[in-house]
Amino acid sequence: MSENTLRVLACGDVYGKFDVIFNRVRQIQKKSGQFDLLLCVGSFFGTGPESEAQWQEYKSGAKQAPIQTYVLGANNQETVKYFEDVEGCELAHNITYLGRKGVLTGTSGLQIAYLSGLQSSSEPAPSFCFAANDVNSLKMSLASNSKFKGVDILLTSPWPKDVWIYGNTPTDVDMKTCGSALVASLAASLKPRYHFSALQGENYERLPYRNHVVLQENAQHVSRFIALASVGNPGKKKYLYAFNIVPLTQMDSAELVKQPLDVTENPYRKSGKDAKKTPGTKALEEDEPAQQFFYDLSRQQGKKRHSDGRGGHQTKQPKKHPQPTGPCWFCLASPEVEKHLVVSIGEHCYVALAKGGLTSDHILILPIGHYQAMVDLSSEVVEECEKYKASLKKFYKSKGKRYVMFERNYRSQHLQLQVVPLPLSCCTTEDIKESFIVQAQEQNIELLEIPEHTDIKQIVQPGTPYFYVELDNGEKLFHRIKKNFPLQFGREVLASEAILNIPTRSDWKACKLSKDEEESQAMAFRKDFEPFDFSLED
Repeated sequence: MSENTLRVLACGDVYGKFDVIFNRVRQIQKKSGQFDLLLCVGSFFGTGPESEAQWQEYKSGAKQAPIQTYVLGANNQETVKYFEDVEGCELAHNITYLGRKGVLTGTSGLQIAYLSGLQSSSEPAPSFCFAANDVNSLKMSLASNSKFKGVDILLTSPWPKDVWIYGNTPTDVDMKTCGSALVASLAASLKPRYHFSALQGENYERLPYRNHVVLQENAQHVSRFIALASVGNPGKKKYLYAFNIVPLTQMDSAELVKQPLDVTENPYRKSGKDAKKTPGTKALEEDEPAQQFFYDLSRQQGKKRHSDGRGGHQTKQPKKHPQPTGPCWFCLASPEVEKHLVVSIGEHCYVALAKGGLTSDHILILPIGHYQAMVDLSSEVVEECEKYKASLKKFYKSKGKRYVMFERNYRSQHLQLQVVPLPLSCCTTEDIKESFIVQAQEQNIELLEIPEHTDIKQIVQPGTPYFYVELDNGEKLFHRIKKNFPLQFGREVLASEAILNIPTRSDWKACKLSKDEEESQAMAFRKDFEPFDFSLED
């Protein structure tokens, strides 16, 4: 353990059960060694006579806290009397009231920001409440410094509003009424590495979240929000949290900004993608030129297609998008397309078996017209691509499989979204993600997790080379290609011993079949996929 490491305990509402919390701390220290601090959030004092009598023993010195303890102020009028100095003071030996709001910086460099009380619903705020001006002054005292990176710890009694967005959902908490918007604003500005709250009687440990926008801002440390239950609660919910921490100012920058595998998007940054789309009639401005192409699968198609350039009515002149500079093997209207591999055709996208596929049901989702990458697609093409993803997910699930999708926008002319099904028994989604990350690290490829609710168009511009992975649970991995990139990387990961264990099939050229074999596979896939194929609906 580093010499700069501090061992810290945090606890939820004590409610005057001083003997319970301090005896528990003694037990922990006897078993695990000495801790440096105990931080108490929520209500430290109770309101009954028993709590009052017990406190007098600590105040008089008859009993002592076994560790330096810091507490927040009152959350109700009844306990205001215990906090004589609003700026903070020693309440008893080893027990210190931090104050109404502020920052405690220890000799180690550890920074603890704190805000006492509840959010006020009126002005002026009662003595046990805080208001917007309290929060703003605390933010300004820190965040106005251009070198400010964040604080180590933030202590508040109320939860921050909507902290669960993009993360795991708390149980037994009324999410409509729980939390303070001012506390959420404070947490967003102060970027605490650890944020502790209480008052709800529940233990909730949110997944860590980022404090930067991936690929748009320099990497920053993650934040962890932890809510603790009340001390000695009958349900035996967790009320004490132990952790080690090296002060932010003492940490190596690269170590500080490391992102854990389960990190999520910042709950206090609302994504534009969260806004509900207004339903309406599809615009015709991006009609695909390839709709002039008629493809007959020797069966009735559910959706009508133009067989020639003559229509029954005049339509708006289609908006032009980039055309291939030479022959394209994937534009559906192109004579180079191997049409016997096509298994489904929509209005804007089509699905085909992968040539030299990793498995017999490895397929590609491709735009009918010429688009180089996902970031170039029009909204209509994206919408239909998502419909094919959903249909394929249901199809593979019916076969006892999950899929992995990946795209390589590098040394390719036409978007090919590779969809590879994997048996549920061979690996979990977490195994797949870990294999991609580990093998990327081995090849010095910086493969980053991007938030599930983030559109790839938000983080990369058209024309930028990249590699992209999407897992069946919605998690995404991304690499911005700057120099060389292994063309078969996606296949190599999935063919490795950790996943499919077919390393000899990592190169598609080693997996090529005869045209008759390909036609047989396509026919079998087409038949199996038919009940799930939305393009066949009338």
